[in-house]
Amino acid sequence: MASGFFAILDDIAALMDDVAMTSKLATKKTAGILGDDLAVNAEKATGFLASREIPVLWAITKGSFINKLIILPVVFVLNWLYPPAIKAALIIGGVYLAYEGVEKIIEYLFHRAKKSEEVITESKLEKNDEHSEKAKVSSAIKTDFILSLEIVIIALGTAMEKEHPLITQTLSVTFVAIIATVGVYGIVALIVRMDDAGFYLVKKGNNKGFLFNVGGVLIKALPLVIKFLAIVGTIALILVSGGIFLHNIEYIHHLVPHNIPSIIAEFVVGLVFGLVAVLLMAGFKKVLVLVKK
Repeated sequence: MASGFFAILDDIAALMDDVAMTSKLATKKTAGILGDDLAVNAEKATGFLASREIPVLWAITKGSFINKLIILPVVFVLNWLYPPAIKAALIIGGVYLAYEGVEKIIEYLFHRAKKSEEVITESKLEKNDEHSEKAKVSSAIKTDFILSLEIVIIALGTAMEKEHPLITQTLSVTFVAIIATVGVYGIVALIVRMDDAGFYLVKKGNNKGFLFNVGGVLIKALPLVIKFLAIVGTIALILVSGGIFLHNIEYIHHLVPHNIPSIIAEFVVGLVFGLVAVLLMAGFKKVLVLVKK
């Protein structure tokens, strides 16, 4: 009886060891996507009133966990029943990411409000904040869904390479998905609270000394970090989408010359798909307007 119990413990230990090793390999392979995920979501979680930053981030984090709860079982079942469906879902997601990235660039280049046009006051922000907040949270959760889908599929592919049993694949991919959400949004939370940490250090330093200087640097650095993340996040959307198209559409893969660096190829392909998606969406909106008239 005792020997049977210890045999079960030994099997569990061996399973956990396989899960740990597989999760480690999968995390390495998804590191690039996790970096893009961080840049995109940090940019989306900023730009709110200080009192709303953490509630907004928590709403996005909950949405990310719900995304994982939807994606994980669907991917496992689809991979078992009809693997090509996963590739199709990835490509559709890639179009959405490319569209969002190119739309941000067009918005920045052609639709920015002139500085002299309007001064936005705190009270005006508060009036419009609820609608803006819901829109940004919704957009962030949709983007997270696509990035999460790619992370899960890459992690599953890594687990399948070693021909691990189904239980090992399931546990390791689930572990990577959870770590992705906790890690990414934990770092995002630290970024959006940089200014609060800075004000605390300034107060603690009594307007002089090392703590005061560090606090001042954190306060001044936050706007620069946000601008940087906005740029990196937009580029990441286009790069991830371009990578999806290159790796999952054979015609596109063979069309791009092999001597072009992969990062340039991914960006150009993502940009082209994004421009087409934006033009199609603009045309679709015009048709809807005409139909309503």
